[in-house]
Amino acid sequence: MEYIPYEELKNDMNQHLKELMMKYNLEDIGIYEEEGAGDTYYLGYTVRKDGKIYMVNMPYKKDHHGGLALQHQDWTIQEEDGESKGFKNLEAVFTHINQH
Repeated sequence: MEYIPYEELKNDMNQHLKELMMKYNLEDIGIYEEEGAGDTYYLGYTVRKDGKIYMVNMPYKKDHHGGLALQHQDWTIQEEDGESKGFKNLEAVFTHINQH
């Protein structure tokens, strides 16, 4: 399990915000992050599409130095109606969002 500094991950994600917004025709996009139980940390995006808000994230394991390692490459989409799991890439995530 490779730990990557938090700031490096976040900076990389920030560099792709405008590209994602244009590619998937989003109204707004930002970074989503949430402390989970124990050493779990959720990192991803908050997006607005067609007036609906979605939190799209993957679980990371946090070390004592603030580094994060991806636990498994499965995106989760959280929305008002509940959540959907098991998306292998952002293309699949946004295909699902566009169908709702």
